[in-house]
Amino acid sequence: MNRTMILAAAATLLSTPAAFAEAASSGDAAAGEAAFRQCIACHVVVNEAGETLAGRNARTGPNLYGVSGRAAGTVEGFRYSASMVEAGEAGLVWDEARFAAYVKDPTGFLRQTLGDNGARGAMSFRVRSEDDALNLYAYLVSLGPEMAEDTASE
Repeated sequence: MNRTMILAAAATLLSTPAAFAEAASSGDAAAGEAAFRQCIACHVVVNEAGETLAGRNARTGPNLYGVSGRAAGTVEGFRYSASMVEAGEAGLVWDEARFAAYVKDPTGFLRQTLGDNGARGAMSFRVRSEDDALNLYAYLVSLGPEMAEDTASE
């Protein structure tokens, strides 16, 4: 019986990664909005309706809308590095800890994740502080689809 309960709990957690990731966001979304200014040269946040929520019309990096709980390397129409695609295919899903580690050292993160010293990411920019990385994640979560659904139901 214990095994059945554990399997049911694990299935529930795995079926709601975006909601779980949102709840685990420990950064400050307002501070993340200010920190996102360093990202707008490459990234944009555009929702399903085509509305730009943050950034300019930059296309160097992928659209960050809904990044929380999304498999790495899967934004339709964006050309990722081979290492990022491989990481996504291997099961890398963005949560707060992984996102923060990645933005602080993209290539190092991919090398560690894939166990491949030849792995390379396409993002050359590095976020300098842990706080900025966590704040950026909180800001992106605040713009994500789960937040839009929450405010629509209120």
